[in-house]
Amino acid sequence: IQKLCDRVASSTLLDDRRDAVRALKSLSKASYRLEVGIQAMEHLIHVLQTDRSDSEIIGYALDTLYNVISNDLEEEEQEENLPKQVDDLGSQFTEIFIKQQENVTLLLTLVEEFDFHVRWPGVKLLTSLLKQQGPQVQQIILVSPMGVSRLMDLLADSREVIRNDGVLLLQQLTKSNAAIQKIVAFENAFERLLDIITEEGNSDGGIVVEDCLLLLQNLLKNNNSNQNFFKEGSYIQRMKPWFEVGDDNCGWSAQKVTNLHLMLQLVRVLVSPTNPPGATSSCQKAMFHCGLLQQLCTILMATGVPADILTETINTVSEVIRGCQMNQDYFASVNAPSNPPRPAIVVLLMSMVNERQPFVLRCAVLYCFQCFLYKNQKGQGEIVSTLLPSTIDATGNSVSAGQLLCGGLFSTDSLSNWCAAVALAHALQENATLKEQLLRVQLATSIGNPPVSLLQQCTNILSQGSKVQTRVGLLMLLCTWLSNCSIAVTHFLHNPANIPFLTGQIAENLGEEEQLVQGLCALLLGISIYYNDNSLENYRKEKLKQLIEKRIGRENFIEKLGFISKHELYSRAAQKPQPSFSSPDHMMFDHEFTKLVKELEGVISKAIYKSSEEDKKEEEVKKTLEQHDNIVTHYKKVIREQDQELEELKQRVNTLTSQNEQLQATVTQQVSQIQQHKDQYNLLKVQLGKDTQHHNSHSDTFQMNGIQVEEVSKLKEELEEWKNKHELLQGQLREKDSVIEKLKSSQLELGTTEQSSQTSKSGGLEHSNELQKELEMLRTQVQLQSAEISKLQLENQKLQVTNTSADPVLGDSGAAAANSSELEGRLQQEIKELKSEVKALSEEKESLKQHLDSSSSTVAILQDEKSKLQQEVAESKKEQDDLLVLLADQDQKLSALKIKLKDLGVPVEDEDDIESGDQGDEDEDGDEEEQD
Repeated sequence: IQKLCDRVASSTLLDDRRDAVRALKSLSKASYRLEVGIQAMEHLIHVLQTDRSDSEIIGYALDTLYNVISNDLEEEEQEENLPKQVDDLGSQFTEIFIKQQENVTLLLTLVEEFDFHVRWPGVKLLTSLLKQQGPQVQQIILVSPMGVSRLMDLLADSREVIRNDGVLLLQQLTKSNAAIQKIVAFENAFERLLDIITEEGNSDGGIVVEDCLLLLQNLLKNNNSNQNFFKEGSYIQRMKPWFEVGDDNCGWSAQKVTNLHLMLQLVRVLVSPTNPPGATSSCQKAMFHCGLLQQLCTILMATGVPADILTETINTVSEVIRGCQMNQDYFASVNAPSNPPRPAIVVLLMSMVNERQPFVLRCAVLYCFQCFLYKNQKGQGEIVSTLLPSTIDATGNSVSAGQLLCGGLFSTDSLSNWCAAVALAHALQENATLKEQLLRVQLATSIGNPPVSLLQQCTNILSQGSKVQTRVGLLMLLCTWLSNCSIAVTHFLHNPANIPFLTGQIAENLGEEEQLVQGLCALLLGISIYYNDNSLENYRKEKLKQLIEKRIGRENFIEKLGFISKHELYSRAAQKPQPSFSSPDHMMFDHEFTKLVKELEGVISKAIYKSSEEDKKEEEVKKTLEQHDNIVTHYKKVIREQDQELEELKQRVNTLTSQNEQLQATVTQQVSQIQQHKDQYNLLKVQLGKDTQHHNSHSDTFQMNGIQVEEVSKLKEELEEWKNKHELLQGQLREKDSVIEKLKSSQLELGTTEQSSQTSKSGGLEHSNELQKELEMLRTQVQLQSAEISKLQLENQKLQVTNTSADPVLGDSGAAAANSSELEGRLQQEIKELKSEVKALSEEKESLKQHLDSSSSTVAILQDEKSKLQQEVAESKKEQDDLLVLLADQDQKLSALKIKLKDLGVPVEDEDDIESGDQGDEDEDGDEEEQD
């Protein structure tokens, strides 16, 4: 070895140095590992530094160093009684190698080489260094520039040997180092590892899949940052295909069982109860939405699954549903593929209370049941409801969860007793309502005997002196049941045998095994004092304290109470929620019960030493707090009601706003239609004016041509009738003007009374009634006007008949008469248009009435209707102006007819005389009407 080292150090030829290193490599494999390590390590490191151009000698040097530092070969050859010496040798050589940090940096540089003969031995050597001195090598790599990133490139190597050894290297690199774990994760490790697992066939893959899963566990376990990155990267969804095991579940290979076991553990890492609650909850929801939970439940209910996989699957499902209401509801709906189908919970409970099932499986089922009920009041209620008399299936065809728990609670197997008691205690956890309901449960102990309550049966079994495990389970159930439930305490104290039994158990001096039972009895008695509402005269708080003082002694009672928290099994159970026991005998305490003990131990100790005066003060404080809570509850109720009213008002405002928008759209549409009608009316009026001018130009050519006096008098009478109609129309328009003025005045009064209407709703209603009366008057006037217009239309037809009868007499004036008839037709059409306008006006008045009727509901709507009503009044005024224009046109027609009569030589009275005559006629008509 010394000669070979000299050749490596002094030979000038590369071949000589290469041969010497190859010889050292061969010697390092055998029993000369120590000598080669001591004499050649420095020369080998020098070769790595100087001969990098020759990959062969570098490969030999790296292999030699690996043989010297690694314990793998030596462990195979050494005897079993010398492993410690082997470990020390590899650790010492590693310490020598890494003393110079440049050596590790040099090794990182060599690992970057693509040459297989350099890269592969370099990876193996670095892995061995990490195994021997992990934290020190990790720190050197961490401070090395791009050290971790260079090692991540190994996962992308196309040569599977290097890639697989790269996974092993990263396993050692990421052990217990959160900083390196984060760097590796952000270097896209999750994506690459999941790709490798998929390529290798998921759970059917070989040992490479196992190595990748172990590396994933290193990256995720207790690393909240990486867990969050894994979830947000949607990698949870890629885990679902791992658990698609198919229907054929026979003949599982050992490697498949190992892979699936690690996959289940990886799921549990993401939803572990020790993780932050927010991170766990988000992962649970993601597993439900991607179908992973459903896939796990499929494995849970499948047949032919190996026992250890089934146990781990139950544990995994437990933590996926723990505290997540959505997942718990889904699990409650899962049915086993049996005939008839049974809920999965019932099937699991059947395994838990079956003493033939493996112990670890029964523990897993208990954990699953506990997780199902954790923070799940709905599930707790469903379990307890199966025990209540109103819901028990009388036919006995199906077994319920409650019946299974009662069966396990009173079976001969102490482990079943304990599991059923703890499971039932979890159904009552932090749920005072169910604790009261469970008091109603009655049990038929034997034929012919009356039924006894569940509470009474539990105390009966306690007093019979059963196994310690059974008594511990029942005492835990009773402590959970009675805590924070005064009614249950009263029921417990109502049995006169209970308190003497507890004091007798506590006062005795028993062995170590019984000390645990004594401590739990002391806890139960303390709960009976602390939560006692003094409703039973013989078992008031003060009397129970005196009983303890006389029969047990306060100090002795406190000492016995302290036995619980000092017990070794209590400390183990307090560490984590999952029940994990090395043997059934160690199954004594439940995790949630340890929390209850911590909460009550101090307050019970204080309650024992309190005087009656202090108790009274405490009760007064409790009453004050209850009153305060009642006040707070009342105000919360008021606030909820106000919130509901506010929501209703908001909805009402929204509906009114939408109705207002619809009404505004309708008004806008009607305004546009009215404008179109006005435009058409103006166009017809212009055309009528042109026709009148044309008629006047033709009337100049009229001549007498021997018209008889009787026909002229008829024309005169017709003229007078037209004049009378004209006066009647003017009178109607005046009446309409007066009505409009009244409406305007009422609108002004409405505007002044709007403020008072906010405080006095009855005044607004009276004013609305007055407006309705005015609208009724306006409506009758419009109807009268439309009737008069129809009469005017009939008179026009008569005039047309008269004109046609005068055609033979007029002779040469036939063409003018034709034009006159055409003019009358146009006039008739115009009158029809006027009638339609009046109908539109009546419709608008009707809508105005509707708006005014709604004014009594809210002031805001009344204001809107006011503006609309004013708009309608303005439009009616415009219509009046149009009617006045029409009357002016009729005056022109009458004057034209008078000129025609003068041209014909007929004497015509002056306008003043005619008006006076008309006035006289009107007076006579008025007298006649009065006489009638």
